Amino acid sequence: MSEAAETAETAETAEAGGISASRVYYTTSEKTTKVRSGPSTSHRLVRTLPKHSAVNIGCQCDGEKVSGPYGTSKIWDRIAPGQYIPDAYVHTGSDGYVAPRC
Repeated sequence: MSEAAETAETAETAEAGGISASRVYYTTSEKTTKVRSGPSTSHRLVRTLPKHSAVNIGCQCDGEKVSGPYGTSKIWDRIAPGQYIPDAYVHTGSDGYVAPRC
């Protein structure tokens, strides 16, 4: 799939799911992603996202350093109020912040 087609699919999928298409990214296609109530693995597990899920990153914050398919990072992505995932499990195309800080 071309990058343009994937971007269009991302926007359509996001809008269909009620997610703002402005900051939609995909989680890793290698494994499921655990969603936590805060920015560390010691926070309560809220739910699990399937492989290659579209997510909207509302904001990002520093938290526990985590290693994943996209490197090692202390950045955590808030995908909904009280729902955080490690940025190391999200393909953002950047090692830094891509959204406002929480």
